[in-house]
Amino acid sequence: MYLVDTNVISEARKRDKANRGVTRFFKMAQTSGSALYISVITIGEIRRGIELIRYRGDVRQATQLEVWIDVILNEFREHILDFCHDEAQVWGRLRVPHPENALDKQIAATALTHKLTLVTRNMSHFEGLGLTLLNPFD
Repeated sequence: MYLVDTNVISEARKRDKANRGVTRFFKMAQTSGSALYISVITIGEIRRGIELIRYRGDVRQATQLEVWIDVILNEFREHILDFCHDEAQVWGRLRVPHPENALDKQIAATALTHKLTLVTRNMSHFEGLGLTLLNPFD
């Protein structure tokens, strides 16, 4: 079972132009029946990106991304993991020796709490946290 980081979901949005390793990862997961999850933190990161684009005045691009986030919310509706008290406890512990990248540490806490392999390109943000990591971009 996998927790898919924001950068991997975002890469998959490129479809035919997506990194081949990312495409292979999603095909492998589908073929093997592996469960894929995303964090509510990923939803927040995507929403923030849409709002930044809208704020800059690119309404067309923001509208396209609104359609995409709706697809993500629908496809993962049963596989979106909340950040609750258990994850908050783990996050607080992770932040003391690793204070950088607070949102990534929330994603890490979610992966640890649910015993999921984290699929990400940002390996350096998660190394040394006790996670099982997979970089599909390699």
